[in-house]
Order: sequence, then C-alpha cells, then structure tokens
Amino acid sequence: MIRVGVVGATGYAGAELVRILSGHPGIELSILTSRQYAGERFDSIYPSMAGSVDMTCEALDIDHICKRADVIFTALPHKLPMEIVPKLLQKDKKVIDLSADFRFRDAEKYEDFYQAHSAKGLLESTVYGLCEIYHEKIKHTDLIGNPGCYPTSVLLPLIPLLKRKLIDIHTIIADSKSGVSGAGRSLSLTTHFCEANESFKAYKIAVHRHNPEMEEILSIESGQDVNITFVPHLVPMTRGMLTTIYTDLLKGVSSEDIQNCFSYFYSGSPFIRICSEGRFPDTLHVRGTNYCDIGFKLDLRNNRLILISAIDNLVKGAAGQAVQNMNIMLGLDETIGLMNVPFPV
Repeated sequence: MIRVGVVGATGYAGAELVRILSGHPGIELSILTSRQYAGERFDSIYPSMAGSVDMTCEALDIDHICKRADVIFTALPHKLPMEIVPKLLQKDKKVIDLSADFRFRDAEKYEDFYQAHSAKGLLESTVYGLCEIYHEKIKHTDLIGNPGCYPTSVLLPLIPLLKRKLIDIHTIIADSKSGVSGAGRSLSLTTHFCEANESFKAYKIAVHRHNPEMEEILSIESGQDVNITFVPHLVPMTRGMLTTIYTDLLKGVSSEDIQNCFSYFYSGSPFIRICSEGRFPDTLHVRGTNYCDIGFKLDLRNNRLILISAIDNLVKGAAGQAVQNMNIMLGLDETIGLMNVPFPV
C-alpha cells in the first residue's frame, strides 16, 4: 500500500485532498499536517468528515513525515513549499505541490509576480501537472507543479486549437468567473459574506498572477510568444469556475474543424467532456468532480470563436488534478479515486 501525506491539510484545497484520498482504494492516507490545528482531529475542523477521517493533524516535521509517507502533497501558501520541497526530494519522496512555487520554468517570471525563489535549480526538472497535456512527462518525474484553477480552465480549451493552428494567437481574451473558495480559507475583507454575497465583480484586471503562468504554457505549446488578456471575476457561490474565451479564427476554419480537433485531441482523456452542439458547460454539472466540460460556438458574423469551459475550482482546479497527477506518477489508472458520479442537481 502506498502511503500518502498531506502538508497543509486544513485549507480548502488540503481538505479537498483529504476528502478524495480518504476514498482512494490504492493508497493509505498516513499523515496530515496543519500549523494552525496541530493536535486537533481533522473531523473536528471539518465535521462533514466524521466517520470517514478520524486522523489527528500534526505539526510539520520533515523527518517524521518522510518516515510516514511515500508521496507527499504540499497544499501551502506560496513561498513555503520552496523551503520544504527540496528536503522532501532529498529523502526520495514524490511531491505534488499545489502552490505556484513550481509551476514556472522561468524563475524570473515567477519572481516578477510572487517573490524571490530559493529553489530555482528544481524548476527545469519540474513537470507542470496539466494531466491531459503532459501525461508522459508526469509518469517520469518526482516533482509536479500542480496548475492553478484559472489556468486549467483556460489552457485545456486553447492548447489543442493552438497546436492545430486554428486560431489567431494575437486575439485571445479570457473572461473567468470563480466561486469564493478559490480565495482560500484565510479571512479577508473581499471574501467576507457581506462583501461577496449579492455581488459580482472583476478583480486584478490584466494583472492577475495566473496570467504569466498561462502565457508561459501557451507559448511553449504554440512555439511562439502568446500574450492574452485575462479578466477574473468573483461570483457569490462556494465552488465552481466558468471561463469564456474569445479569439479570432484563422481563415477557412469551420465549426467541424473545431469539433474534430477537440474530439481527436481529447479522445483518450477521461476527464474532458466535449459538449454536444447546442449545449454549453455549466458549473452545476461539474460540481464535486474532476471533469472539465468544454463547449464552443462560432460567431460567423465576426469570424470569432467563443470557447466555454467549466470546472470545479477545488477539484479539477486543485485537489482532483493533484490526485490525477499522483495516479499517473505511480503508474495507476489515472481515474482511480476520482470517478464519483456528479450530482444531477
């Protein structure tokens, strides 16, 4: 049995990891750490887990966690993982990091939007954990930089079209809406009930730190520099993410070309669902699942393609994708532990 630990188990992404891993038949959830709740039972922090997870959260001790776990998820705020991940790798552990610390190949891009990086030497060998795109590389690495939720919702619809050269890379605009859980569990004024309820607002317009993450991957996959306009919005719901992308088509591209591109590219991808004509993604239909639903519509009058994707920001946008990465790293079926049936309503 493969032993798995979660560092930072009591944040929203960490708790979602615990939920998914507790029902995973191929692993033993062996240790949970929490700085704030060390010594407390996990189900006292999240009572919904009573009867499913009876573990007690522990303080982080590198030597201790390495003795207890073979695979370690780090669900911590940015900057903290870069301090501990090198120590975990030195102990021959496999690591999936859910922060931004290991998502970038270019350290300067990371430092421009976050802070100084103390483990730059690991970035070249780290694999960006977008499972449907980097499946083969994920199989052969010990360190995954798990993608952000916004990038997952933007990259999955765009990459197949860029690789087939069906769209004008200079015209991409991404408009994303996220549930409040995307901001994490820490208290802040903007996510206070009275501020978020009955409110729908854009924030960090054209300066969000997921922008360079998306542009780096899009540039790598297209073979040329790609810059996009990205506008995130906060929606008064707990979880869910809907992204609408606008881009001009290259001359002669038809609706059939787009449909065939998606069908071929994602033919072996169990968590990508391409919507049939006339139906479009809805956050309700992916809630609690690891699916990414993708739909599109051609605006022929303006020669423009409208792409829509929906994910659960805590699952495919964080913990679910991290578990999918673990499955691939370990040579397991990538769907194990993740095939819960979606809620119909």
